This record gives sequence, C-alpha cells and structure tokens, in this order.
Amino acid sequence: MDLQTTYFDKPGSENTEQTLKLVKEWADRLSIGTLLVASTSGKTGALAVDQFQSHRIVVVSHATGFNSENEQEMLPEYRSHIEANGGVLLTCPHAFAGVGRGLRLKFGTHGLEDIIANTLRIMGEGIKVAVEIAMMATDAGLIRTDESVISVAGSAHGTDTAAVIRPTNTFSFFDMQLQGILCKPWIR
Repeated sequence: MDLQTTYFDKPGSENTEQTLKLVKEWADRLSIGTLLVASTSGKTGALAVDQFQSHRIVVVSHATGFNSENEQEMLPEYRSHIEANGGVLLTCPHAFAGVGRGLRLKFGTHGLEDIIANTLRIMGEGIKVAVEIAMMATDAGLIRTDESVISVAGSAHGTDTAAVIRPTNTFSFFDMQLQGILCKPWIR
C-alpha cells in the first residue's frame, strides 16, 4: 500500500482544510465509513458534517466542566448544525482524564492516565487526542472494535492530525492499533 504521511510546517487551524481533504481521499481509498472528529467549540465538527455527507461522522467534544465548572464549550449553534446534518455527538469524560485528572488537581500527583497521555504526546498532541477519542467513542458504543476509523484531531484550534485506527475500549487500550498516520504537524 502506498500511504504517505503529510507533515504540516506548524500546528494549527490553518491546516484544517488540507487535513479534511486528506481524510476524504483516504476514507474513500480505504473504504472507511466512520470518521471521528474532535471538536471543542463545534466549528470543526460542523465543517466535517458539511464535507462528509456520505460518511458517518462522530463529533467528540470536551466533557461539561472541562474548562470551567458547569460550562459546555461546544457552542449551541454548532451543536444544532451537527445534529441537523446527521452528525452524532459524544460528550463524556476524556479517556486519559476523568478521575486521574481529579487526583492530579487535588493531590498534585500523576496517575497512569497522565503517563500514557504524555507518552502519546511524544508523537504530537493531535495523535494523543486521536487515540483518546477513539476509546471514548468505543466505550460509548458509537464505533466498533472490528472496523477501522479515521480519527481527526488538532493541536489547539482546528485540525491538523488524522490517523487510521482500529479502536478498542479503554480497558483494552494496549490492543488498539494505530494503523497509519495520514497527517500531522512536524515536531520542531
């Protein structure tokens, strides 16, 4: 298989259009029907449902309270747009956060989840997020463990990373397969 990774000069939202173009090409080439898209405000999720009408789109947002108590960061207008255009929304605790984040914030100690997340960050923030949202969607029953997905994420705003993943539940994390990286920022 001739799969080439595209590297962006720097991370950020200026790569969103090219990332989504690459995802479309590879989803069609590999016959992958489900795309996972990380989206905090909902803007990237709304772009994805507009561009991938022939694919199943699962948009994964931050858990309510992630940034501020009782706050949901996904804007209502994007949430409505995603749902009205066939996208599936998932809002739940992060696979590498949850109780582990609570321990870190309360006691200043790091748990196994932090170590795994930081190890994945060696390949870039987007890769960590792409792996994490795959487990979250699997745990929620929105994707299957016997079908590859393309997981789309970013380093801050927009998207700049996409990977083909054979997902697993969080309890079988070490069975997950990162099958290929379609694009990511070059790490400097």
